[in-house]
Amino acid sequence: MPETSLAPETSPAPAPTNWKRNVALFLSGQTVSLLGSMVVQYVVMWYVTLETRSGLAIALYAVCAFGPQGLVSIFGGVLADRMNRKTLTIIADAGIAAVTLILALLMANGITALWVILLAVTVRSLGAGVQTPTVQAMIPQIVPPHQLMRVNGMFQTISSAMALLAPAMAAGIYAGFGVVPAFFLDVSTAVIGIGLLALVRVPTLDRAAEPTTTYRHDLVEGIRYIWTHSIVRWLLLVFAIIFMLTVAPSFVTPLMLTRTFGSAKWMLAILEIAFSVGMLLGGALISTWLVKRSRIGLVLTSTFGFAIFTVALGLSANLWVFYGFMFLFGLMVPLFSTPFMTLIQETVEPEMHGRVFSYVGIVMALATPAGMVVFGPLADVISVQTLLVVAGLVTIVVAIVAIMVPSGRAAIAAVRATSRPVAQGSALEKPPTAQIQ
Repeated sequence: MPETSLAPETSPAPAPTNWKRNVALFLSGQTVSLLGSMVVQYVVMWYVTLETRSGLAIALYAVCAFGPQGLVSIFGGVLADRMNRKTLTIIADAGIAAVTLILALLMANGITALWVILLAVTVRSLGAGVQTPTVQAMIPQIVPPHQLMRVNGMFQTISSAMALLAPAMAAGIYAGFGVVPAFFLDVSTAVIGIGLLALVRVPTLDRAAEPTTTYRHDLVEGIRYIWTHSIVRWLLLVFAIIFMLTVAPSFVTPLMLTRTFGSAKWMLAILEIAFSVGMLLGGALISTWLVKRSRIGLVLTSTFGFAIFTVALGLSANLWVFYGFMFLFGLMVPLFSTPFMTLIQETVEPEMHGRVFSYVGIVMALATPAGMVVFGPLADVISVQTLLVVAGLVTIVVAIVAIMVPSGRAAIAAVRATSRPVAQGSALEKPPTAQIQ
């Protein structure tokens, strides 16, 4: 399609009479499910760090946690545009819970080798490859256009609150009971999340109700759409830079902590709590004070913020200063992710949301392990501090180049021209013809 054609052909707005109920149920279910997932994430990451103290092992963890998600996301996004998104999310979540339960039972019977842990992480990543783009594509279906930035900010704030609670829970579970109970907790929260999501009314898009194209056609169409859509293409480039050069190296910050400041579990917990408090504050800001600020301005500001605070983490010689910069790093996360996701939701046609968000998931999932394949083994050769400083400085240079090249300037101008806040009561609020499940 032409690069200047950005208006959705069909509005994703929900029926105005029940959108608040739908959002409340949706956010409640995702909150509960997210808590269990985060507890597992922290427990497994700490287990690998403390048991191996190896940058290579941490790199393997990152590959297992994100690589499969990247490979599956492309297919998950196509499914999200061909099926009812609520149904697909429930199937993916239930599959993750079932496999996690099986692995938990195996581990409870003494099979606790590292490869079993990594297998569990891999399976969860596969499920996330379907679930993540589907959930992101579902949000604009149940939220009015003029409320997208606010609801995305609320979602980010809730995620940050769970990220604040999860490290404390994970530390208690891991120190007191080991790895296995964390998997059982995740199964329980997944069941609750599925039950709440089942009560949400989600429209089935017309093209999903009566698919007339092949799976391969949809896959190719998604690639062609992103390649010809200047805003989406440029945003994905910036997204890839962030994940490869700053988010990936941040995975070795626990390794820096254990090598430099100590290996007590409370130190690792406070590191994650500092990051989560920053995310919580950032989420609160983005859903209130910053909700009407320029989307692209927030994305660019947070990009440079990530780079600067990555350098600062590497230069930290004091434990509490290190925690302070991790807090600021966390603060940047909602300031980047919320306007980024909102821009995608606002500028992409609703029938393409699943496929576009699948490619967002691919970039996120593959950029992180790609970076860790480099940074993980290097962390066993040179200091983590040096890696963080170099990664931050390179991010600044690459971000400046991305902004200054003609395609970057054109994309930024297009974003500013098309991301004006949608007034309440606009024509975009007219709901599409849909089947409700």
